[in-house]
Amino acid sequence: MTASQSEPTALLHEVSAAVGAITRHLSVHQVLEVIVSSARRLVGADYAAIGIPDDAGGFAEFITDGIGEEQRLKIGPLPRQHGMLAAILTETEPIRLDDLRHDPRHQWWPKAHPTMAALLGVPILEGDRTLGIVVLTNDLGGPGFTEADTELIELIASHAAIALTNARLYERSRELTVVEERNRLARELHDAVMQRLFSLRLSTRAAAKLVAIDPDEAARRLEEVETLAADAIAELRGVIVELRPADLDTHGLVETLRRHVALLDRLHDTDVAIEVRSPIDLTRDGEVEVLRLVQEALGNAFRHARARHVQVTVEAERITVVDDGAGFEADEAATRGLGLLSMRERALALGGNLLVETAPGAGTTVTLELDRE
Repeated sequence: MTASQSEPTALLHEVSAAVGAITRHLSVHQVLEVIVSSARRLVGADYAAIGIPDDAGGFAEFITDGIGEEQRLKIGPLPRQHGMLAAILTETEPIRLDDLRHDPRHQWWPKAHPTMAALLGVPILEGDRTLGIVVLTNDLGGPGFTEADTELIELIASHAAIALTNARLYERSRELTVVEERNRLARELHDAVMQRLFSLRLSTRAAAKLVAIDPDEAARRLEEVETLAADAIAELRGVIVELRPADLDTHGLVETLRRHVALLDRLHDTDVAIEVRSPIDLTRDGEVEVLRLVQEALGNAFRHARARHVQVTVEAERITVVDDGAGFEADEAATRGLGLLSMRERALALGGNLLVETAPGAGTTVTLELDRE
């Protein structure tokens, strides 16, 4: 049945490509799609499906290949854990049948379901736990599956178990990263915006008391109120920008940076520009670290440096953020609350290095040097 049995080298390449594709994807849904399409292609089956069971007698995911979208919609909702699917879930060994309709474990199909005969069902196992099932079938009259087909799908299933486990761990780590970012933003909101609002309240009270006895001083205090209110609005804008989800999976790092810079340029009086000189090739985790580091550097330029111009330059070996703001004593960076510690930690996680060049009144240049070896 296997399409390439007479060509061992070609078959080896097919399996290698399938396994490589599975291990490259970190989204659970993407892993499932790669598994089901790879399995169907490797054994030349008419139909393929992969199911991930839930705890309510159904399937959390059930992805098919070989059945058109229109027919799938006609078939109806996701199947339940019954009949042959239940048998594959409970068995620890593959099930291979020339005609599943003659097996007592087969029950029924929905009306729009294609008629199938030959079946190969392989559980995806992690130790004693069944993570899911791979099901391959052929039309009525189609050839049956062979022992070689079974071994191939078992190999795919073993790699699928590892990939699914890694993908779930990755998604959990992303959730934890989101929580950490929200906590950081909450601290930043409290430290920066709340301080300004407190000062705003005090200045307003002082102005109200001075109106009758010293109108000039009251007017000066009201000017302070206006300045503090503008600063608070700018702080809030910065926090809102960082809370906006950055869709790295859809746009990639460079385009996400472009969009982020364009948004900042619209929201603030400061001129913000980006120049991309060469593309960057990083892992998904690496892209997240770079994005957060650049966001931190841009946030510093707005909140602390009060820069009028900020330039982001992207190259394969380095990323720089240059502002013409107030600058600061480099030796005092650790005590100024500028987020440099977290930026250095992100650079270290990337295997890179962070350089900060600054001086009072001379602006600041933050350079992330990436390890390209």
